[in-house]
Amino acid sequence: MSTTLSRVRAAYARVEATGRPEIWIDLRPQSEVEAEARAIDARVALGEPLPLAGRLVAAKGNIDVAGLPTTAGCPSYAYHPEADAPVVARLRAAGAIVLGTTNLDQFATGLVGTRSPYGAVRNAHDPSRISGGSSSGSAVAVALGIVDLALGTDTAGSGRVPAAFNGIVGLKPTRGLVPTTGVVPACASLDCVTVFARTLPEAEQALAYMASPPDRDLPPLPQRAPGPWRVAVPAREQLGELDEGWAEAYEAAVAQLIASGASVRTLDLTPFTEAAAMLYQGAFVAERYTAVGAFVDKEAAAGGADLDPTVAGIITRARDIPAHQLYADTERLAALRTRALAELADADALLLPTAPGHPTLADVAADPLGANARLGRFTNSTNLFDLAAVAVPSGEVNGLPFGVMLIGPAFTDDRLARIAALLQPETRLAVVGAHLTGQPLNPQLLALGARLDHTTTTASVYRLHALPTDPPKPGLVHVGEGGAPVETEVWRLPADGLGRLLTALPRPMTLGRVELADGTSVPGFLCEPTALTNAEDITAYGGWRSYLNAE
Repeated sequence: MSTTLSRVRAAYARVEATGRPEIWIDLRPQSEVEAEARAIDARVALGEPLPLAGRLVAAKGNIDVAGLPTTAGCPSYAYHPEADAPVVARLRAAGAIVLGTTNLDQFATGLVGTRSPYGAVRNAHDPSRISGGSSSGSAVAVALGIVDLALGTDTAGSGRVPAAFNGIVGLKPTRGLVPTTGVVPACASLDCVTVFARTLPEAEQALAYMASPPDRDLPPLPQRAPGPWRVAVPAREQLGELDEGWAEAYEAAVAQLIASGASVRTLDLTPFTEAAAMLYQGAFVAERYTAVGAFVDKEAAAGGADLDPTVAGIITRARDIPAHQLYADTERLAALRTRALAELADADALLLPTAPGHPTLADVAADPLGANARLGRFTNSTNLFDLAAVAVPSGEVNGLPFGVMLIGPAFTDDRLARIAALLQPETRLAVVGAHLTGQPLNPQLLALGARLDHTTTTASVYRLHALPTDPPKPGLVHVGEGGAPVETEVWRLPADGLGRLLTALPRPMTLGRVELADGTSVPGFLCEPTALTNAEDITAYGGWRSYLNAE
């Protein structure tokens, strides 16, 4: 079976297995996507360069995907775009395949992921907790291993908070670096299209195809003095109230940067938090009324059956903000931005927790506005100050993902990614069977943030056997003389992911060093010799996939 086709079928099987219909607004028919997959594989076979061939993508429901309605989370608002948004078209041109459009906080208004007539999107790791919004469905689709990449938008943190809550990467590029044409606006002057992925390199690769040349002239960035990365952090008391264990997790991230060679200094976070409060408490929220206010007013007058009441209240209240307040707030914001950039000074980045805590669905239902406002404490100011940001996982607290973000001046996106990589130590893993691309257990790797590095073979010192297990899988055993090369995929995954995989590994499988054809060795799946009784030796087939195809 072709590589892309097998991945598409595995994705639809994963959709069924996860039982999370609230992730999707519209999922394309499987037959249609399979036909597109066959066409992609045929083009690759003819030598066409398609760097994202086989990558599966989901798009937030306020981003145009040709052939699907754009709803922005409101069924009665839906329209049928004639073409993909440029950001979707660029990923498709590189070989990616779009599975469908995802659920969101209606009109991209919220950081919770519960404000939608299509249902609240539950967290990928704990269904009693929120997924984070507004790009909720996109983040969870990536975290559950259904898609490789997903598009979101970020006005106040919607491309970062869901990443933190679901243990994935969220890149919020410099404003204007990625076109917002074909995107239903929340606040048009602040909106950014973002990308989610399980690993930083995957997110960076996607962003490279999504981006345009800078859409504006900026003063040249200050020349960076030689030396280690310089990261600014606030004093502990300026972080405010955090969930239990989150301060310690943040401090561990700071310690990891220092251990990786970064230089850390403190800054005054006050201008950032004061500006964050202005996004909804000040006049800037009026731009949300400009975007969809006329529709919301008309829909409300007709009964508002499709409107989320919290979203509708935010947008309609914004209608009556006086113009003089906008001028006053604009002046105050400019002063705060000057102070914030002075605080950053020669720092390459500011490191913050992505959010101050992770509420439950019940918490948000009890206090929709208060819970949402708290979540934006660290993210709301980023676009107001015209900064770039990247959110990355940074361990766990009480069994749930904890995330941090790095923020820096406009057009320092690459620099932020390089610093973020210091927080993402990786290891390699060799797989020969049910964890191969397209095989039943491959989603386990994807859910851990793994990505395929390359395909090779083992050294000629192994035998491969078909084990009587469910699902069927092979056992790789080191024999020395009398062995043969076996097809192997080498995957890269976060170092802590390998430990999580090992704790869930059932007998007779074990983890050991696997020798590769190039003479190197990496951790990989092996089998206890005692499990080989009555197991068929399938070494002659050269690999598990060849054996299955022959069968």
